[in-house]
Amino acid sequence: MTGEARANLQTPQSAQRRWRAGGVLLGLGLGGFFDGIVLHQILQWHHLVSAAYPPDTLENLQLNTLADGLFHAASWVFTVLGVGLLWSGLRGSGAHWRTSAFLGTLLLGWGLFNLVEGLVNHQVLGIHHVRPGPSQLAYDLGFLLWGAAMLMLGWRLMQAGRWGPER
Repeated sequence: MTGEARANLQTPQSAQRRWRAGGVLLGLGLGGFFDGIVLHQILQWHHLVSAAYPPDTLENLQLNTLADGLFHAASWVFTVLGVGLLWSGLRGSGAHWRTSAFLGTLLLGWGLFNLVEGLVNHQVLGIHHVRPGPSQLAYDLGFLLWGAAMLMLGWRLMQAGRWGPER
């Protein structure tokens, strides 16, 4: 059976699950890329393991750069998987979906990234903080609030943009 024939066999519900999961994974990947590019590279506030291994020696800087690279590789995998699921969920299904639903999946995924990364890496493991220094808790909490806001807005947009034609 060809891929197109398989795509034509999917139900609207299974297609919807696939493209929604794809959008969330794509949002996770985009959140990771934003974090790595903006906070790690452009602003240079932290690296992935900079609290555990301060980048004050060449060896620690190399370790932090490797960890950042692995982090970007994982973000890339989330992004590729998300695109693949989006494609397979929409291909041949005759699906029509609202822009708000798509944006909602992206925001939900990005918000999920911020919440998980912020809770696990910043608070539980303490391997880095958003911006180390005297106000690091405020930056960490702001990151979590930003993530929660994106997650809630994403969920609302997904619900408002349920399966159906664009209006």
